[in-house]
Amino acid sequence: MDDSKDWYGPETATFGDRLAAARETAEMTQPELARRLGVRVATLRSWEDDLSEPRANRLSMMAGLLNVSMMWLINGQGEGLDAPLEEATLPTSASEILNELRDLRADMIARVEQMGRLEKKLRTALREEADDRAA
Repeated sequence: MDDSKDWYGPETATFGDRLAAARETAEMTQPELARRLGVRVATLRSWEDDLSEPRANRLSMMAGLLNVSMMWLINGQGEGLDAPLEEATLPTSASEILNELRDLRADMIARVEQMGRLEKKLRTALREEADDRAA
């Protein structure tokens, strides 16, 4: 598997990861990009921290300013950034560790989503049981 193609893919990077990497590659600070987008720094920070997502008009502006495609920002596919050069020069053992960390991160994301589904299921079951008792 060619890891350089997967560095910013949906299994290894989030929207916020790609946004921060593109901003840093464009050599812009958070305040500078926020000003150019017409948003508060806190708003940009929440996008980079994956706490919220921009609307389509801001996403389009952002892609243009950062010289990447909107689709790349959203899902890592399309015109975007290449994998960092440092990884190519890393010893094999370090690359293996990075690959394992990426796999672990993807697994943790899947587990968090599973926990959310189970929590919702539990709340529904408890609510139904409480309703049955009240009836």
